[in-house]
Amino acid sequence: MRMRRKPWARPELNACPFFVQTPDECLGKWHSLFTKDRPVDLELGCGKGYFLAGAAPADPGTNYIGVDVKDAVLGPAKRNIEEAYRAADREPDNILLTALNIERIRDAMGKNDTVRRIYINFCNPWPKIKHRKRRLTHPRQLEQYKTFLVPGGEIRFKTDDDGLFEDTLGYLAECGFQVTAVTHDLHGDGWAENIMTEYEIKFLEKGIKIKALRAVYPGESAAGN
Repeated sequence: MRMRRKPWARPELNACPFFVQTPDECLGKWHSLFTKDRPVDLELGCGKGYFLAGAAPADPGTNYIGVDVKDAVLGPAKRNIEEAYRAADREPDNILLTALNIERIRDAMGKNDTVRRIYINFCNPWPKIKHRKRRLTHPRQLEQYKTFLVPGGEIRFKTDDDGLFEDTLGYLAECGFQVTAVTHDLHGDGWAENIMTEYEIKFLEKGIKIKALRAVYPGESAAGN
């Protein structure tokens, strides 16, 4: 589905104190952009910010980064996040948003930008074979993530798409990740610590079961690559 343009989004983002306008210039510097040094969790394809709005205000002990490619979703994400912080009576001091083509994430994040956990929620399944390298869980991407995941760093993944889910299990094994938890019915199995996203709500309303997994990369730290 094509996202409608939002002419207001870029001006609002440019004026937003937690929006990073030039992510490529932040390579090796992400930790220094936060007011306090805390573990960093990263959401790739953050969309309208439902997950971040639920997670970041409630978790002051973690710094969060949200990445997406389009102003049309990052503008609403910024507003949703601000509203969540107001409701929590907190300043947004542990959240950053940025616009970036995730296929090029290694241009903006490297071995000094250590991340504890990567969230990938309902990414584009790219079902055609010729497009599968664009999946956010494809080995081409997983190899990039390994350069900044901490030792024992974790990927948490949710999707409605059966094919993408099964392929992702294979991708993770191929790249040396260990799947530590898996469900083909997230809500039926009652997993803890789940924050609902926009797409998750829509799929549940249609009776579609949500697939989810957690995987750990036990290899060398980013500094060892």
